[in-house]
Amino acid sequence: MQFNNLSRRSLATGILIGAALAASSAAAQKNYGPGVTDTEIKIGNIMPYSGPASAYAVIGQTEAAYFKMINDRGGINGRKINFVSYDDAYSPPKAVEQARKLVESDEVLFIFNPLGTPTNSATMKYMNAKKVPQLFVATGATKFSEDPKTNPWTMGWQPSYQSEGHVYAKYILTNHPNAKIGVLYQNDDYGKDVFKGLKDGLGDKAKTIIVSEATYEVSDPTIDSQILKLKSAGVDLFMDITTPKFAAQAIKKVAEIGWKPLHILNNVSISTGSVLKPAGLENAKDILSAGYLKDATDPKTKDDPTLKDYYAFLDKYLPDIDRANGNLIYGYGVSQTMEQVLKQCGDNLTRENIMKQAANLKDFVTPVFLPGIKANTGPSAYFVIDQLQMMKFDGESWQFFGPIISAEAKS
Repeated sequence: MQFNNLSRRSLATGILIGAALAASSAAAQKNYGPGVTDTEIKIGNIMPYSGPASAYAVIGQTEAAYFKMINDRGGINGRKINFVSYDDAYSPPKAVEQARKLVESDEVLFIFNPLGTPTNSATMKYMNAKKVPQLFVATGATKFSEDPKTNPWTMGWQPSYQSEGHVYAKYILTNHPNAKIGVLYQNDDYGKDVFKGLKDGLGDKAKTIIVSEATYEVSDPTIDSQILKLKSAGVDLFMDITTPKFAAQAIKKVAEIGWKPLHILNNVSISTGSVLKPAGLENAKDILSAGYLKDATDPKTKDDPTLKDYYAFLDKYLPDIDRANGNLIYGYGVSQTMEQVLKQCGDNLTRENIMKQAANLKDFVTPVFLPGIKANTGPSAYFVIDQLQMMKFDGESWQFFGPIISAEAKS
């Protein structure tokens, strides 16, 4: 076939236009927000690496290690994770300072799994005003997931504290309906949230079976006087709503004074390594709680084929860490959930699409979830996990019992 000069020029023009359109189409498929390039996604994090809640620092360390593993595998959709994590010492003013730094100076795409109820409470208004995802916050405070219309840029991950309180109430009403309950709780949104769930779950009976209450501040050196107050009130069921430092103190003090109540400990302080060991494993025997993640300290989990990758991850990326620390498996599970969201985003890595995909989890399961627990979200359903199972500490590990319980929080 022969072409004249005109047809050659037309053909060349057509090829150029076609190439331009193809390039334009390819470019249109990529939509980036701050902190994103063809090779990188910059993610922020705020964690109490120091201060009264520093027992949770291992969560940030686990997340950093997890993203290093992801990067070693080539990243997510070809992009490496640049994980920028700062210490706030569990201080609300410091948390605000670090959030501003991450958003305005580091220009991260979003802040992932920042820890603490008081600290996230301090930053939530700023994050939503800036329209930056405050995603999978490491606190079960109900307010972080209950109102997507008012705070569309904030989403929790773990079961809400009120849901957890409901689960304990169901257990108590079924098994100990005539208990004399004494409650120790942290005097902030976290402690009040768990307590509200307990009272709501107990209903009218709360007025008669809760016989004593005591609070503490995170700045308090000990909670000895509070424990003595509850014991003197004739309490035979101790509802322990405390963070790790104070949970260890409570367990130890209860044993020291020879008090023998039924002891229910909230989920945030169930770590064998950072709470129960310091308190004395013998002192922690028979404590009850509720969980949604497997107990990797249980010898039986070594034969769990679904945890093979988890143990391989620890071997390679955190070889010297204390495996009895229950926060390890938390950091691993929430990181896997974040990885899933980023995979769903594809090349549309905007802040808007991050939240859209986080609110589009359908029966998502990580190997560290208890069997039967699944993550489901929607545009008006920001509670990622709303199921728990009761468990008992046998002196070495947590043993689960009873059914998986679903409990919706109420605002």
